[in-house]
Amino acid sequence: MKVKKMFKPSSIIIVLWMLLLLLFIQGNAFALETKFILKTYTEDLQDLKKRKKVRALVNYSRTDFFFTENGTPRGMQVDLLTEYEKQLNKGIKKESDKIRIQYIPTTFDRMIPDLLEGKGDIIASLLTITPSREEKIHFISAKNLIIHELVVTHKSVTDINSLEDLSGRQVYVMKGSSYVEHLNELNQSFKEKKLAPIEIIEADPHLMAEDIFELVNSGVVKLTVADDFQVKIWAKVLPDIRIIDSFAIKSGTNIGWGIRNNNPQLQKSLNTFLKKVKKGTYLGNMFFNRYYKKDKWIKNPNAVKERNKLLAFIDLFKKYGDKYGFDSLALAAQAYQESQLNHNKKSHRGAIGLMQLLPSTAAGKNVAIPDISKPEDNIRAGAKYLAFLRDRYFSDTAINEEDQMAFSWAAYNAGPAKVRKMRNLAKKMGLDENIWYSNVEVASAKMTGRETVEYVSNIFKYYIAYSLVQKQLTKTKKSK
Repeated sequence: MKVKKMFKPSSIIIVLWMLLLLLFIQGNAFALETKFILKTYTEDLQDLKKRKKVRALVNYSRTDFFFTENGTPRGMQVDLLTEYEKQLNKGIKKESDKIRIQYIPTTFDRMIPDLLEGKGDIIASLLTITPSREEKIHFISAKNLIIHELVVTHKSVTDINSLEDLSGRQVYVMKGSSYVEHLNELNQSFKEKKLAPIEIIEADPHLMAEDIFELVNSGVVKLTVADDFQVKIWAKVLPDIRIIDSFAIKSGTNIGWGIRNNNPQLQKSLNTFLKKVKKGTYLGNMFFNRYYKKDKWIKNPNAVKERNKLLAFIDLFKKYGDKYGFDSLALAAQAYQESQLNHNKKSHRGAIGLMQLLPSTAAGKNVAIPDISKPEDNIRAGAKYLAFLRDRYFSDTAINEEDQMAFSWAAYNAGPAKVRKMRNLAKKMGLDENIWYSNVEVASAKMTGRETVEYVSNIFKYYIAYSLVQKQLTKTKKSK
């Protein structure tokens, strides 16, 4: 795998944004159709109604779009679009004649390209409205939803007090986000002032804003940029992030959904829907409790204690990573997810050691390591079993290396039989059964809940964290 106090928002803006997202959270029964659309087309609402389908491009995340334990789709965008679906079906009595919203998962950086290519009809995500984006798509927005893009740091960073203090710093942001565009604009002004440019690092496309906040909270990432309303909510559960609101990277921008420019009927319909949104004061707490519950946040592999844990075993991860064809840091990230690198850990099901493998699995014919009580044998058995899963079930050339890794992790957690069922369900849903992210992970969540999805996601974030730490250490050594 490759790893590639001036502008405080007023309370009314926060409430308006909360309102836009949550006005209609009423536990509505909603059945997600299992057949996603495979064809590409760019039709307007009249023709979409004939198809009885409007496709919404969504990001799979803990807030925008996910499945509950019983397979029910939820999230901010689901709640909003369920109400829009009601508007579309007003006066239609017969169920078979009703128009349905279909959710098409994609990564954030692909949302606009996928919309323009006809893979979806609405970008169901709150995009920042920028001139360059307005040249490509039309935005549906309540213009009073004004946001500010703020610098967010780990609490240990105390010397950022102005835009100029960003000169020469690394800033880690979402791939394809407006932050990249606005930081590049800032670099142009730095050039005129003969200041060193900001080093803009675009995150892996599978990482959402919430993932980057976790990395900042852990101290692995020192600086990022975020929309004020979003990070101020996450700050309630991430105690080690610092929001700098004395200046902004960009101030006074709007956010909204996106549609194609050649869809005036859909534009009119969505604008009518937006006008129906009314103010309610209880929504903030509902939003926070429903979508931003405290979770097992990522820890900091750069902390002395955590780094020492890794250093104690890194040679073994490298030895068996090399032997079985894995990145040593990816193997270490899995061990961290399994045991937090605590070899004495034992699960209630009897899994033991760093890799939390059942002794019976290790002793079986596919691994054939009868004793995994010692760290080296435990890592060797875990790596060998992971390689067995990859080579037996996911070695098809149609599956790229990154997804082979993700599928292997999923099978390590849920078993290969379940992953086979997940892939079959993904195919039935019109998703790509050979791609984990935004495809089979969606089927996984629908079928078995969030455990396996979060298992793979956590390992991926730990892997990125370890990789970033390694890059920082290498950079430090070279500078000496």
